[in-house]
Amino acid sequence: MKKGHFLIVTLLLPLAAMACPECERSQPGILKGIGHGAGPQQQWDYVIVILTSIIVLISLYYSIKWIIKPGETKPSHIKRKILNFD
Repeated sequence: MKKGHFLIVTLLLPLAAMACPECERSQPGILKGIGHGAGPQQQWDYVIVILTSIIVLISLYYSIKWIIKPGETKPSHIKRKILNFD
């Protein structure tokens, strides 16, 4: 039963993300059929989105990198003062 529900949701989810015909007409060429709303009003909107995406990707890279291999090996690191109850 759970597999059936999961399959139905998986197949119908992309339909919910598609734009309605009215929103599709108001979107620029690159974004047609992807999202709802009026879309970008000027070229600066694209610049803001691209810069924000770059910042998010850099943050994601370093977050994953430091979770996998933190590199904190010094005995004088502040975490040693908290973890060692000497």
